Amino acid sequence: MARRPKRPEHENHERWLISYADFITLLFAFFVVMYAISAVNIEKYKVFSEALTTAFGKQGTTRQEASESGGEQDTLLKSLVDRRNARLLERMRKQQEYMQGVASDFGQAMAAQIASGLVSITRTSRGVVLEINASALFNQGEAELQSGSIKTMARVAQILGQGDQSIEVEGYTDDTPIRNARFPSNWELSSARASSVVRLFIEHGVAASRLTAVGSAANRPIVSNDTAEGRARNRRVTVTVLSPAVEPPAQ
Repeated sequence: MARRPKRPEHENHERWLISYADFITLLFAFFVVMYAISAVNIEKYKVFSEALTTAFGKQGTTRQEASESGGEQDTLLKSLVDRRNARLLERMRKQQEYMQGVASDFGQAMAAQIASGLVSITRTSRGVVLEINASALFNQGEAELQSGSIKTMARVAQILGQGDQSIEVEGYTDDTPIRNARFPSNWELSSARASSVVRLFIEHGVAASRLTAVGSAANRPIVSNDTAEGRARNRRVTVTVLSPAVEPPAQ
């Protein structure tokens, strides 16, 4: 009897589906395990956190207790801010009173010079500015204080010595060039005049650490230098009692 011929084996082109299904199953299992680990860690963290809280003497709080605690903290914070603002406002009030007192004292000490137009007192954002015409302090082209001005400036030094604010003394000239053995330019002249005033203040008890001498030459004229009167006005020394910076109250 003759043998039947073998059937040719049919090649399975869909075998990859088995591998793909296994891969998807493994991937799903991987994410399930990761989620389970994450959930366990969260629970462990909660237990760990409560244990730490208990160890330091605080029992776990309920949501209502936490809300009440948050309200108490807000109240405490507001109280601290209000106290800070009150202190700042009180400090600002005292500084304003001091500056007003300085301006008033300057006015009394230099009443005669103010009446003659040689001195002016102004309040600016920087502080109290005492402006003195150079002719009331120095001979023309010189930086040594006149003997008649020393007594008046000593009274100014006495007023300044009562506070602790910084003081800036600035010398100005007109735009007429100066050139001699002592002052090669108006820069040296204006600086020397400011330094003379600073030196007098120190000699009469004002702390040197509070003082600054600045020479500005012919910069920042207050009037035009086209006339003799204008140039005379621009030759001046200013003494500025600087207002200290104060942090504004919190809103």
